[in-house]
Amino acid sequence: MSKDELTRMATLYYVDGQTQEELSARFGISRATVGRMLKRAQELGIVEIRVQHHPTLTVDLERELMERFGISRALLSVDHADAEKQRAILAGLVATWLERNLSEGAIVTVGMGRNVSAVSEHAISSSRRAATFVCAIGGSYRGGETMNPDHICRRLAARFGGESQTLYAPAMVDDAALRSALLENDTVRQCLDKARRADLALVGIGDMSEESNMVRMGWFSAQEINEAKRVGTVGDMMGYDFIDINGKPAMTPIQGRVIGLTANDLRRIPNVVAIASESSKVTAILGALRTGTINTLATTATNAMAVLHLDRATSKVNAV
Repeated sequence: MSKDELTRMATLYYVDGQTQEELSARFGISRATVGRMLKRAQELGIVEIRVQHHPTLTVDLERELMERFGISRALLSVDHADAEKQRAILAGLVATWLERNLSEGAIVTVGMGRNVSAVSEHAISSSRRAATFVCAIGGSYRGGETMNPDHICRRLAARFGGESQTLYAPAMVDDAALRSALLENDTVRQCLDKARRADLALVGIGDMSEESNMVRMGWFSAQEINEAKRVGTVGDMMGYDFIDINGKPAMTPIQGRVIGLTANDLRRIPNVVAIASESSKVTAILGALRTGTINTLATTATNAMAVLHLDRATSKVNAV
C-alpha cells in the first residue's frame, strides 16, 4: 500500500472515526491487515500519537524547579523505561510547546544532539510562520543528522515555516589559532551574530557518561574524558561548554575548542530551552541550571525529582 493510501486510511480511522471493520470492507482487505497498515502508518511518521499527561501530575515539581532555580518554566514529561521512547515523549512535549509559543518572525538558534534533533522530528504545525532557524554551533560528519544543527534547522523550518541558516564551520577544532581565525571569518561571524540575536535557543545538556555524544563520536580520548571528570567536570551546555556541578566553567584542556555560541552568549538570549531526557544526566542538569543560562528546562519527572534532591544535598555540603 502506498503512502497516499496509508494516509487516506489513517485519516478515515483517526480523524473521521471509522472502525477497522468498516475500513476492512471499504478497502477489501482483512481486519488484521487494516491493523498492520495503521501500525505501518505510525512507523512511517504518517500518524503520530502523543500522550498528554495531566498537568496536576507534575505541577508541584514544576513550581519547585522554577522557585529553586529562578527559571521561567519547566516542561516535564511522563517517564518511560525505553530510552528512545522517553526521548520521543519529551521531544513531543517540547514540539507542542513550540507550536503554541513560536511567534511570527522569531529567530531560533539551534544546537545539536539527539534530544534537540528529536524535537524537529516530532514537530507538527497547523500554521506557517516566517521564523528563522539558525545554527548555534558548527557541524560534524560523525554521528549523522543528530550531530548537525544544519539538518535540524532545515527540518524545523520545513515543519514550522520560515528559513534555516547554516553555520559553515566544523563544530570543533584542536588548534586555538584555527578556532580564532574561523571565528573572525566574515561568513561565520555573521551567522553567529544572528544566533546571538535569537529570541529563543534550543539546546541540549551533555554529560560525561559512556553514552554521551562526545564519547560515542570519539571527539575526545578516554584519557581526556577521565581527566575532565577528575577535575570535576559533570557535563556541558550546548556546544561542549564544559561545566562543574556548581555551574562554573570546568578547568579542563578540552574546553574552548568549539565553533559556536558559549554560555555567555546564551545568557543574552531571552528564552533558552534546555532539553535532557536521559537519567544519566541528573548531575549535568543541576550544573546547567546553576549556570543561570536556562529559562525553560525540559526533562522527565523522575529527573526533576532527582535534580531537586541532589541540589538540596550539595547545597548543604557547600554550606558546611
